[in-house]
Amino acid sequence: MQEQRRQTAPRVTAISELKKYAPLVYSESAAAEPFGSQRLTQALRRESGPAGAGAALIAPELHRRKEPLEAYPLDVMAMVGSLNRGGQHVALVQVDKLLHQVRAGNYLGENYGQVMKVSESEVILREIVQDAAGEWIERPAVLRLREKTQ
Repeated sequence: MQEQRRQTAPRVTAISELKKYAPLVYSESAAAEPFGSQRLTQALRRESGPAGAGAALIAPELHRRKEPLEAYPLDVMAMVGSLNRGGQHVALVQVDKLLHQVRAGNYLGENYGQVMKVSESEVILREIVQDAAGEWIERPAVLRLREKTQ
């Protein structure tokens, strides 16, 4: 055993040279302080001022009964046709290989989207979503007629 140990030379691979660490400079003057008094006064002004009163009017109806198509996001829905029933446009929306009739006033999608207008080629929605500050804002959305691809 001792003879084998003497004959066998250990092989050591050289370690590569370390890269110089350059710390990232943080400039707190450019960033907004999340718990600062300036941020608090802006929030209080929004709530108490006339703009805050208008923003409070935009909110989803949380206590109403949800419609079946509100369980699906808009990107899985496809408008595949339209009908004209009694002078009112009705869109045919396909979700999971099922067709649904959609009229103005119905709700679609996960973002409290209400159908504002149905035409022959598109469904125009008004979604209510929360922005980065947590306030409810309106956002337009459109579900266009899907052309059949061969």
